[in-house]
Amino acid sequence: MKYNSFRIHAATFAEMVSELVKRGVPVPEAERMAEAGTSLKIHTENMSVATAQSVREIMHSFDAEAIISDQPGTADKKYVLLLASQKKIDLALEHMKTQTEELRALAAEVREVLAMPAKLRARRELNCGQYVLPLGERTLVMGILNVTPDSFSDGGRYVDVDAALAQARVMVEAGADLIDIGGESTRPGSEAVDEATELDRVLPVIRTLSQELSVPLSIDTYKAAVAERAILEGAHIINDVWGAKRDPRMAEVAARLDVPIILMHNREDTDYHDFFPNYIEDLRESVQIALQAGVKQERIILDPGIGFVRTVEQNLETMRRLDDLVGLGYPVLLATSRKRMIGHVLDLPVDERVEGTAATVALGAAKGCHMVRVHDVKEMKRVTKMMDAMLKGGFNLG
Repeated sequence: MKYNSFRIHAATFAEMVSELVKRGVPVPEAERMAEAGTSLKIHTENMSVATAQSVREIMHSFDAEAIISDQPGTADKKYVLLLASQKKIDLALEHMKTQTEELRALAAEVREVLAMPAKLRARRELNCGQYVLPLGERTLVMGILNVTPDSFSDGGRYVDVDAALAQARVMVEAGADLIDIGGESTRPGSEAVDEATELDRVLPVIRTLSQELSVPLSIDTYKAAVAERAILEGAHIINDVWGAKRDPRMAEVAARLDVPIILMHNREDTDYHDFFPNYIEDLRESVQIALQAGVKQERIILDPGIGFVRTVEQNLETMRRLDDLVGLGYPVLLATSRKRMIGHVLDLPVDERVEGTAATVALGAAKGCHMVRVHDVKEMKRVTKMMDAMLKGGFNLG
């Protein structure tokens, strides 16, 4: 998307004031605007000064607001925050359609952003080979099965096929909707393994579990060759911690085999000019790579990438803004289980982070995440079931 447009939910008064102040609005005016409230808050960027001013004039003509601010990392581009009711934004966008090519492109992009949540709500299923998982009906639980000697939480415990099968059975009995199998640790400081080693670790487990279990399996890898072999041997989903950016063949494999792919946010460095807009742009790049390779929209799932290439504060901001990510229109998998963010906040070791994980899972469910990836399936299944009962109503939620 040329203007990297996305909806800002800013659910609380404080969040809205903070957003406005970041954009140069003085605190008293920010508080006044936050108190007034608007139903729609839409971030746009990459705008020339002239286009930004035209947008503000059009918005003002419909008694709506457009706040212009400098775009970090650029010399002459502007952010524009659109603030309006649904009716007023519709009128403004309709007017933009009669203006310059830039304004027409902006109007089309913003309309697409506003339409995405409805498209996502209309998606009721995730097809995974012979399995079909419900989307939106309840929060799905993905159990983590690391067949590695060095994963940060359970490294070395399930490298044996029998031990892996036993643990997978425990997780399914506890309510796991699918199992994620990983053969290479992605913890900070871990050593990369070659393709052959990774295949030797995961393929025997995938072959066994695909025959013994009645839930879908995902392969946690960033190597296209490993993903392809895993799918051909019985896995159903690709879970790529590099969002199809590390291996240029990954998206092509997902498209050719017609399987869901989870695109996690990741990058080589932490050089963000402005964290959250850059973060959204990174995720959109992954989506575009997948779509250009032929992956169907309904096969794409996003992972916020909690714990990767960002500070604790940036991880916490990502958590607060999960609803902004859900608003992009793709199912979201939240993977926070026992992670360093939790350890930092609570000052606890890996094996004492269950309650902290539960808090993140509960927030994820409240923000609209569709799936959570966890080590402690029994406990987190209870958390999601309770959250779903409160959020969605009813008790027969699986």
